[in-house]
Amino acid sequence: MGEMIKMVVVLTLLSSLSGGLLAYVKEGTQERIENQVLQLVKGPAIKAIFSGSSNDPVADRFSLMDGDTKVDVFVAKFDGQTKAVAFETFGKGGYGGDVGLMVGIDVTNDQIYGMGVTTHSETAGLGARAKTDPKFTAQFAGMPINETFKVTADGGQVNALSGATITSRAVSLGATEAGERYERLKPQIEEQLKAFK
Repeated sequence: MGEMIKMVVVLTLLSSLSGGLLAYVKEGTQERIENQVLQLVKGPAIKAIFSGSSNDPVADRFSLMDGDTKVDVFVAKFDGQTKAVAFETFGKGGYGGDVGLMVGIDVTNDQIYGMGVTTHSETAGLGARAKTDPKFTAQFAGMPINETFKVTADGGQVNALSGATITSRAVSLGATEAGERYERLKPQIEEQLKAFK
């Protein structure tokens, strides 16, 4: 019985030490990981959406809380005037899982300024084209952000990628989610944008 107690004590100590070490490593690398994701995953989509901006939208950003979710909002200026913001949402139900979207919104007229896919697990050559085919995401530009987006097969306004209707539905759901989030956060976004004027 004494041996079993020793083993339990040793196992508890090792587990505590391992857990503490993992927490320390995570804490120490979290900022570096977030910067890598920002530069290599989100950054390219933001820069593509806001090409021609007079500022660096990746650097000009602020964070808001949408319920329990932290939302990074990226600010774009054109001719020195704040014109658009972007944030990431996720379209549920893609063929390979959720589809991450960076959605840019023109704050002067509440229309989609542009969109880009940030993350996905879709099939190469089919659903993966949501990220690589600029014509697919370009069709959202100029649409009111408060729309409920659906593919044409479901009676909506979005032309689905050929052979990738499920992915197209997920992107449409993500765009709809972006509109809902924008409506919830709009007063806070407008307040924060005063600092960027």
